[in-house]
Amino acid sequence: MPVAGEVRAVVRRARAYARRRRDARVVAGLLPGRPPVAAGTVEVVVYFPDTAVNVYQVQQWYEPLRRLSQDHPVVVVTREPDATRLLLAECPVPVVPIRNIAELERWLATQKVTLMLYVNQNANNFSAMRFAEPAHVFVSHGESDKAYMVSNQLKAYDAVMVAGQAAVDRIAAHVIDLPAEHLVRIGRPQVDVAYAGPDLPDDGRAVVLYAPTWEGDRPSMSYSSLASHGPAMVEALLADPRFRVVYRPHPRTGVQSEQTRAAHLDVARMIERANAADPTARHLVDTGTAFGWHLRAADVCITDISAVAYDWLATGRALLVTRPASPDAVLEGSPLVDALPLVDAADAGGIVDLVLAAVKEPSHGAMAKLYFGDTSPGASMERFLTAASDLVATRRAALRARGADA
Repeated sequence: MPVAGEVRAVVRRARAYARRRRDARVVAGLLPGRPPVAAGTVEVVVYFPDTAVNVYQVQQWYEPLRRLSQDHPVVVVTREPDATRLLLAECPVPVVPIRNIAELERWLATQKVTLMLYVNQNANNFSAMRFAEPAHVFVSHGESDKAYMVSNQLKAYDAVMVAGQAAVDRIAAHVIDLPAEHLVRIGRPQVDVAYAGPDLPDDGRAVVLYAPTWEGDRPSMSYSSLASHGPAMVEALLADPRFRVVYRPHPRTGVQSEQTRAAHLDVARMIERANAADPTARHLVDTGTAFGWHLRAADVCITDISAVAYDWLATGRALLVTRPASPDAVLEGSPLVDALPLVDAADAGGIVDLVLAAVKEPSHGAMAKLYFGDTSPGASMERFLTAASDLVATRRAALRARGADA
């Protein structure tokens, strides 16, 4: 590495260390004002050893966890100060910061934890999975046909909560020797949550949600359309007074790619200029709310191979999915990919015609059932709560049978 590069790396590490120390001081100041988690009360732990950049993966579970905690007390265990700070400010269940695995071992010995949940595949999850008493269950942070969803890491868990039959089929086709009985179908409980969001004008404009995924951390995960499609699509939609654009980038947008970060800034500036030219347009760049209100507010969704596309299925409204421009992105056949004509980067400028055509298409109700099962109001939430309670009861019975009841 050239000297200048080494200097920049040292500066980045020093800044990261300083931020971590600052966040740790903030957390230390917040904790005395919180009621302590009483010994012998906690039954369910969400283990989150990640940093703040991935807190969105926990955020979408807030309401399901709050509901679950009414019957089985839940806490989120964190390891990184910046994530702890954010979660302490907003998480509806208690947050317990743990500095190291020895401290986690001592804390678990004071509780009756029978279920540990994981929202991502962070390698640090496995430091907690050595504890044999609780059931370790992967819940993920969204349903999609990304390569991420068929990791061989799924075998490490006692159970994997999946959305529906499409996930069962996907895993069976890619992961060898993972018993089907380890897959627990819960639908998508997040679609049963009423999310707060801004009030958009009811003025006849069709609301188009553009929600690209991030650029990924490896070539096979390069699903983002932001750099390849985004500016041309947004420019065309902004130029048509029939539409109101809600641009919702993924929280990790630009983390890996300067090109993607630059495209994000371009799109945001386009929207700012359009609103300045016509203040009644009320186009929106949304980087500050929890994803969910968009499902009720938008008329059309344009997104990538990502969880947004699958959540949108349950609405029954018009959906357009982009084709990854990267030749390295894994794009195998799936019910969604096979059913929809994917939007190529070369066609991004003609997105208005594609949107109008998509609005005339029939709903995707059958596909939604394949991916999520019963999508009637409340059905997914009930399946999640029942599945979690069953896992707690089963593990408690197993521990009791061994004379080691947690």
